[in-house]
Order: sequence, then structure tokens, then C-alpha cells
Amino acid sequence: MSASELKLAARNLTRHHTRTLISLSSIAFGVIALLLAGGFIEWIFYAMRESTILTGLGHIHVSRPGFDDAGLANPDRYLIPSDTAELKTARSAPAVKEVDQRLVFSGLASSGEITVAFSGTAVDSDADKLISPILPIVGNGFDPTDASGVLLGRGLAAALGVKPGDTVSFLVSLPGGGINAVEGHVRGTFATQVKAYDDTAVRMPLSLGRKLLRVRGSHLWVIGLERTDTDMAATMKYLKAQLPTAGFELRTWLELSDFYRKAVGLLSRQIDVVALLIGIIIVLGISNTLTMNVLERTGEIGTLMAMGTPRRGILRLFVLEGLLLGTIGGLVGLIIGYALAQALSFVGIPMPPPPGRDTGYSARIIVTIPHALWGLAMAIAAATLASLYPAWKASRLPIVDALRHNR
Repeated sequence: MSASELKLAARNLTRHHTRTLISLSSIAFGVIALLLAGGFIEWIFYAMRESTILTGLGHIHVSRPGFDDAGLANPDRYLIPSDTAELKTARSAPAVKEVDQRLVFSGLASSGEITVAFSGTAVDSDADKLISPILPIVGNGFDPTDASGVLLGRGLAAALGVKPGDTVSFLVSLPGGGINAVEGHVRGTFATQVKAYDDTAVRMPLSLGRKLLRVRGSHLWVIGLERTDTDMAATMKYLKAQLPTAGFELRTWLELSDFYRKAVGLLSRQIDVVALLIGIIIVLGISNTLTMNVLERTGEIGTLMAMGTPRRGILRLFVLEGLLLGTIGGLVGLIIGYALAQALSFVGIPMPPPPGRDTGYSARIIVTIPHALWGLAMAIAAATLASLYPAWKASRLPIVDALRHNR
């Protein structure tokens, strides 16, 4: 491709202003639609990720190897002492905001004559405020001065018929065959939008959990980081190098959140379908425009070939026109799409309350550089692909027939 060919292709596009503007508009519209739709999905990914992490999951879980598979059956075997050097190592890892020591267990919860099964988590109340800052709580959260205050999942509280201030008894089986029970009073309820979890969940102070299980130490270290995007890789690399693999197993929030992975896979496939449909629309539109150019310029094409322009030169000329249309239309679409995304994000997109919530929220559109480049590449590829058949048709014209066309 020479500068003269590029200049000639650009001049040819200006010969039919209306047709060129329609083609550019269709390309730009497609890029804008892809940018806004993809940016909204990107925000959904971001919001879902942060909600998953900041409602209690944390960024990284550290446990004994095999705890996830057999920890509930034999919890004593997987306990991690609290006064280990490894805990200090975890707290000193890059970008670590807090390390929450947790116990995980299950048993029976009773209030009056009602008894239901529960799944319990004992947390360090001070650390939990940083690990779970957006956990929606109705009532009061943990108080370091209240060693017996507990939080119940909304569904569990409804099943027991209790409200803040009521007393609930918790009964568990101990590994040695005995049983133990403690009483806690309800400080509040919470909802994580996962109904199956909220129907059985109990959160209690770590001291009360240790008293209930008659243990010292913890089953999990839940690590919260400053930032998800930039800190995960460095922190995981540091912990893997510092913590012995024979004694500790590390899992990221992404490995632990099966729902998030499935949701991302589903929505990503949907946006791919949108991109495919937009690409097809662009291909059909540009093919029609360039085919009309070939028909109107048949005599000109014959003259060029009669003057010695090779057929591949004619082919290259029309492909360049499609390439220029895609590039210009794509850039215009990116500029307008980004401006619209910023405006919509500033105003906010009103969304209805999600399940388990009483209030709605404002969504935003996040335009990332990879997403913008993907939109531009799609526009250029579609327009170039659309030009191939008209270009091939123009290069195959018989010279004599082409010269006679305008007579």
C-alpha cells in the first residue's frame, strides 16, 4: 500500500458525500451500541465482583490443605494456631488491608420450641468490619464489647421467628462425640442475596465460636486487599513464596465464587452475540455501498486497467476504501460512545432493587481500553471484510466491457 493509493481511496470516498456519511453513520452507530452495551456489562462484572468480595468473602482464603473437602467432618484436624509466624507473614504481605481469622461450623439453632439447622461462621469482629464493609445489616453490627451478640441471615431469623434483642441457643457436635451449646442474643440480620445461604447463616464473634467449639485457633484466614485489580497477583505471589505448601492452601475469591464465574461466562457470550450482529449489519451495509461504487465507476475502472493498473491494484484500491470507512467510522463511534458513557455514568442509570433489597441503585458504564480497542477492531475488520467481494468483482471486470460501460 502506497501513499498515493491511500490518497486516491480517500478522495474516492468524498465523491458521494451522502452515501459515505450513511456508511460512516452505520459503522459509528454499531461501535456506539457495542461500547455502551459492553460498558454496562463491564460495570455489572465490577459491581458483582466487589459485592461478592466485600460482603464477607474477602480476596484470599488461607487454610490447611484439604479443608474445603473434609473440614466440617473433622474440624480439629484443620485448625491453624493464632500465634504462628505465618499469620504475621500474611499480615505483612503487599497491599493486605486486614486478615480475619474465622471458624466454620454447623449445628442446630433453637428459639423457644423452634429448632433449625444452621451454618455458622465465627469472625474477628474488628477485622470483619474491613473485610465485609458493605454487608447489608438490619439492626446493629458487631460490637467488640458484646461477646455474645450474633447476626442471623434474614431467612434463618424468619424461620426461628426472632428479631434483634431475642436470645438464640446454638448446639454443635464436638469431634470427640460430645455436644456443646452456647447462647447468643440477636444484634441484627443480614442478607447476601443468596437465599440458600441466608436461610441458614449465622455470624458470631470469634471468641463465642471458640467457646462453642472448645478450640483455639481458626480454620480460615480471610485476607482483604486494598484493590482487587492491581493487588491480587503480587499478594498471591508473595504468599505462595512465603507460606509452606505442605501446611497451607491458598484460594482466590474467583476460585471460591462459582456464581460469579458462571454469570461472567453467560454475559460474555451475550455481548459476543451482540458484536456478531453488529458486525453483520456493518458488512451488509458497506458491501451495498461499495457495490454501488463499482457499478458507477465501471468505466473508470476500465480506464485504469487500460492504462496499466494491475487487477490486484484495483482490488487493493477498493479494499482500502473499506478499510478507511471502518477506521474513520470506528474512531467517530469511539469518541461519541465514550462521551455518552461518561454522561450516562454521571447522571446514573436507575436500576430496580435486587432480590433481598428494598432500595434501588444507580448503574454506570465502564469503558475499558481493551473494550474500546475491540470495538474499533470489529469496525475495521467488518468494513474490510465487506469490501472484499466488491473489490474482487471490480478487479475481475473485462477491460473492453468496462470501457464501453459509459458509452
